[in-house]
Amino acid sequence: MAVLPILNYPDPRLHTVAKPVIEVNDKVRALVKDMAQTMYEAPGIGLAATQVNVHQQIIVIDLSDERNQLQVFINPELIWTSEETKVWQEGCLSVPDFYDEVSRPSEVKVKALGLDGKPFEIHADGLMAVCIQHEMDHLKGKVFVEYLSSLKRMRIAGKLKKRIKAGVI
Repeated sequence: MAVLPILNYPDPRLHTVAKPVIEVNDKVRALVKDMAQTMYEAPGIGLAATQVNVHQQIIVIDLSDERNQLQVFINPELIWTSEETKVWQEGCLSVPDFYDEVSRPSEVKVKALGLDGKPFEIHADGLMAVCIQHEMDHLKGKVFVEYLSSLKRMRIAGKLKKRIKAGVI
């Protein structure tokens, strides 16, 4: 397992649309292990392959305090979202130390493939619903700051560019 470098906003590679995984094989499983280790080390609760410059439809999520309930979604697809929305304070490993409120559907139903290559469906609400939607946005080339005003986005991008130039991140 290896910790992978995480792309930082406003890196244009974060806007690459991920392609479906053709086959869940050992290469995909090794990538998932590396993504999980990267997410845990960061530390974070979710990571999309796009964030580590791999443009395949893979996300990993672990909301547990013990960091022992990894959930893997390969080729995830939202098949239902609630009309009811909820505002959550979101952050992102690609936008370190910046948080803001984003409104999203409060419940979702997702179908995906697991590490065994078999399809499954889950119904999620609360933080899990938010996390799934946030990570799936990455697979579509969208970062959560794009839900914010253009002024806020420009400020965040400017601050992150300065940090990157200074070697802080």
